[in-house]
Amino acid sequence: MKTTPIRKARRFLTQTPLLVAVAATLMLAAAGGFGISPSAADESRILPAPAVDETSTTAKTETAVLAGGCFWGVQGVFQHVKGVSNAVSGYAGGDADTANYDTISEGDTGHAESVAITYDPAQISYGRLLQIFFSVAHDPTQLNRQGPDHGTNYRSAIFPASPDQARIAKAYIAQLNQAHVYDAAIVTTIEPDRAFYPAEAYHQDFLVRNPSYPYIVFNDLPKVENLKRLFPDLYRDNPVLVSAAATN
Repeated sequence: MKTTPIRKARRFLTQTPLLVAVAATLMLAAAGGFGISPSAADESRILPAPAVDETSTTAKTETAVLAGGCFWGVQGVFQHVKGVSNAVSGYAGGDADTANYDTISEGDTGHAESVAITYDPAQISYGRLLQIFFSVAHDPTQLNRQGPDHGTNYRSAIFPASPDQARIAKAYIAQLNQAHVYDAAIVTTIEPDRAFYPAEAYHQDFLVRNPSYPYIVFNDLPKVENLKRLFPDLYRDNPVLVSAAATN
């Protein structure tokens, strides 16, 4: 699949900071063409908690890998969740030799922009992470797209690290579909046994480092605000940063 104008603008901006204004204008104009509006994020709502979740575990940390469109916003959301010690943007679903931004942007590598979330299961469960994922991090009814971004690399997907994670994810999707919490069916795929590859350094902590970048303002900051509004008990003001985790 060809890279869309929106995608080209995103990539161009990250590589050419001096042309921020031009790229931002193009993105906002293109987003308007897709009928996207800032108020779309206001439709986020807290969904039922998973009926099936993790049982007791002695593990001090576990990892959840989730894909829900552009990884900037998904990473930004989970960096503000209590119990998360790291959230790394990256690629999952394809091979190691195609796990780079330029290649996956063509949309035919099998990769999806993903986030690997390291968390303490004593503070937050895998099921609760999925509840946040489906409530505020993305729209799981959009097939191979998310907002202005199109392609299989923007698909909604869960990459379980264990059979238990796969079981919980499958049960939760079935629970939400049965409850008709959305007007359309959830299209999130469950893709086990797929490796995760961290993205380039300039993608890490992108939302935190670029809060005034129009793509972030338009598409992603409302997700963080909805996390704060809908999950106040799980929200923390100071995000955990990849750059900080790398030095600890």
